[in-house]
Amino acid sequence: QVQLIESGGGLVQPGDSLTLSCAASGSGVSGFAIGWFYQAPGKVRDLVAAIYADGSNTYIAKSRQGRLTISRDNAKNMVYLHINNLKPEDTAVYYCAATTTYYFKDYEAYYDYWGQGTQVTVSS
Repeated sequence: QVQLIESGGGLVQPGDSLTLSCAASGSGVSGFAIGWFYQAPGKVRDLVAAIYADGSNTYIAKSRQGRLTISRDNAKNMVYLHINNLKPEDTAVYYCAATTTYYFKDYEAYYDYWGQGTQVTVSS
């Protein structure tokens, strides 16, 4: 069974940066693509970034390109989401989610395992 635990959220000011971490454990997880989703208040949950099992390909939502970087370190069973130049509209709960395949897809149902989420609040 795969377990995902997010950390790194908190209260930040516009223009700040932060890194969210996902500790991914369980049999085979290093062979699974991982995605980061976000859900802003009153909005649906959307994929913001994803990465292949070996890190050979990544996805960043078009609206976030230039401000987000996703990476993984399979030796440490960790996946990271780095956000630069935070804006108030980045305020959301961010979820780490795992597939059971090498590659990712951009829809929620493709992801079988979910963390509990970490809150990011961007406010001056």
